[in-house]
Amino acid sequence: MDAHTRKAAVAEFFGTFWLVFGGTGAAVLAASVGDKGIGWLGVALAFGLTVVTMAYAVGHISGGHFNPAVTVGLWAGGRFPGAKVAAYIVAQVVGGICASAVLYAIASGRAGFSLADGFAANGYGEHSPAGYSLAAAIVVELVLTFAFLLVIHGVTDRRAPAGLAPLAIGLTLALIHLIGIPVTNTSVNPARSLAPALFVGGWALAQLWVFIVFPTIGGVIGGLAYRYLLEIPAAERDRIVGPGEATE
Repeated sequence: MDAHTRKAAVAEFFGTFWLVFGGTGAAVLAASVGDKGIGWLGVALAFGLTVVTMAYAVGHISGGHFNPAVTVGLWAGGRFPGAKVAAYIVAQVVGGICASAVLYAIASGRAGFSLADGFAANGYGEHSPAGYSLAAAIVVELVLTFAFLLVIHGVTDRRAPAGLAPLAIGLTLALIHLIGIPVTNTSVNPARSLAPALFVGGWALAQLWVFIVFPTIGGVIGGLAYRYLLEIPAAERDRIVGPGEATE
């Protein structure tokens, strides 16, 4: 592994750590605290803010994936070299697990804390926040991850406004959580799902396959869709005229 890839992997570790710690931490520590809890809206915003902040902090080092489904989706979309996929995914998974370990150390300091409460793990059926079925979980994770990768490819396109990608991606992730939290607690990120499931065990590990397989498939489809249906070949980009631009 070359020096740049090592530094990129470290950036992915910290970025994923922050995403899992900030997002699931908001769910575990702050979502429901008497009448002062932040609720699902607050948790959705927390996930979005983790991506915005870390994308600006280390995105210039690694690209700011923080998610195996994003890494694989960018590879499918022709934006990321296959040789670096494994290093990124390992860093993301380790970062997520470390975040859950720190969160567990904090959360277990409260009287009455129990992993049986879910620890922000993803689930369906009786473990869905609103009781949604396996089929609903599969569809929502596929569609939301597909949309996420479509947005990521679009806002990082050469013709997109420069410097705004982290904000757009973070807002998209917040919107995704507003839609998906009642259904599955929202994954769209295998590393985010694996980390708390390892601590909860039991049902969380039994249902984990859904949150590894379908976000990954959704990410690949999103990457392929942008690459083959929307991306403008370099040779044709100069012919495209945007609003307010002059034509010859």
